[in-house]
Amino acid sequence: MNTALETVLWVIVPYACMAVFLVGHYWRYRYDKFGWTTLSTQLYESRLLRWGSPLFHFGMLAVIGGHVVGLLIPKSWTAAVGVTDELYHVMAVGLGLVAGIAVVVGLTLLILRRRLVGPVFRATSRMDKLMYVGLGLVIVTGMANTIVGNIIGHYDYRAGVSIWFRGLFLLDPHPDLMAAAPLTFQAHALSAFALFALWPFTRLVHVFSAPLGYLWRPYVLYRSRDTQMGERRGRRGWENVEDGSRMP
Repeated sequence: MNTALETVLWVIVPYACMAVFLVGHYWRYRYDKFGWTTLSTQLYESRLLRWGSPLFHFGMLAVIGGHVVGLLIPKSWTAAVGVTDELYHVMAVGLGLVAGIAVVVGLTLLILRRRLVGPVFRATSRMDKLMYVGLGLVIVTGMANTIVGNIIGHYDYRAGVSIWFRGLFLLDPHPDLMAAAPLTFQAHALSAFALFALWPFTRLVHVFSAPLGYLWRPYVLYRSRDTQMGERRGRRGWENVEDGSRMP
């Protein structure tokens, strides 16, 4: 891979996708607040959703946690607290497989639900379909990394991909490290950044809509109706709307 192509793929493309991610979310929040939602279809079908949604979301939380540790925490830091390479490898492969299988099964159920349940399929937009394709590519290439890179092969991504990834945020990228990574890692990185660029224009924006305001909002006060302030006591049942006594 020549130097110019390395720069385009592993420097320009990541920064461009991150810029679209940030600006796109600002634009979406500024001009499409009412569209900032998951567009829930739970009323149409709940049996498959009851299984698919928890598997996918809890699996993704574990996957994200693994990426945070593997990409953002330097190898020297985990070694300093006594985590050897062998222990880290076992934990990464074991937890990664469990989380990955949960995500794959959950996403498969959600896609089947979208396709097989008529009302849900009719409520599925083109952006939803594109989003599922993007998620599928990221998940498949991620599972390939776990199997090919960590089980069959012995590629140490913390000495290559992680340094490149952290360098993007430190404005000191090393495209040569990513260019030397296995093909599955390269495909996973490109598909992930493509998904980040697509993110602001899909229902994935709901990830940033956690109801944190509920933690400090005031209590809702409920008061019974005061019948001693000169008002007529309410009666059960229907009332005649033509009753002149009800007119002001």
